[in-house]
Amino acid sequence: KHCAHGLRLDDTTRQEARRRLLSIKGHVEGVMRMLEDDSVYCVDALKQNKAVSGALEKVGALVLQSHLKDHVVNAAQRGDADEIVQELMEVLKYR
Repeated sequence: KHCAHGLRLDDTTRQEARRRLLSIKGHVEGVMRMLEDDSVYCVDALKQNKAVSGALEKVGALVLQSHLKDHVVNAAQRGDADEIVQELMEVLKYR
């Protein structure tokens, strides 16, 4: 089930996520260049890949935090505890 309330990120969170994603984009392009260069040491490429993965986790954490602040708190106030617990269990599958 999807939240009918949409993605509500405050401006600061939205800008921070965008900044991080643009940085990730640059790092992914760098990893792609590394993979095309036979002189690159495999471990260096793996390190960069891990850095991209970690940066994506941080973006996910920003979105999750926003979700918790907005949707979860509001659902708890409305008394939709069972529904929000089910939704959070679904979200945790992707974390």
